[in-house]
Amino acid sequence: MQKALLIFFFTFMLSMVAVAQTQDQGNARFHGYGTYGLQYHNFGVGAGLEYFFVDKFAFMPSFTFVFPPVGNESNFSADLRYYLSEGPSQLYFMAGYSQTWQNTQPDGVGTRRNNKGANMGVGAYIRITEGIGLSTEFRFQSPYPREVGFRIGFAIPL
Repeated sequence: MQKALLIFFFTFMLSMVAVAQTQDQGNARFHGYGTYGLQYHNFGVGAGLEYFFVDKFAFMPSFTFVFPPVGNESNFSADLRYYLSEGPSQLYFMAGYSQTWQNTQPDGVGTRRNNKGANMGVGAYIRITEGIGLSTEFRFQSPYPREVGFRIGFAIPL
């Protein structure tokens, strides 16, 4: 199931063609990314949709599948981003809501945790071509397991 989602997101990302990469009201970007937590060293993959509801302000809900050594974990985030700069390299600050679901047992049944909290961070969008950009982010999430980590991936303007 998770491999099928990865293939879908990768195919979707490559099939999109875009012309605008501005931060104007009404613009949107699709993000596909990988994550890495610095405390527990867990890798994850996810996707999100960034929508500019006002110039320089964007709302980005995203969902991430995390692959811990035992059990499974997933995360939903709904972030507000404020872009400080425009052009080929765009720096932003973000803050938002985060919810993490964990199952700490190897067979899928057992201890389940559902934790809510906040996240905050800083990131950058770097234009590679007219149809794709590099998306990077350094973030802290307050819900257990309280992890500082980073995201890196591609963003495609819609």
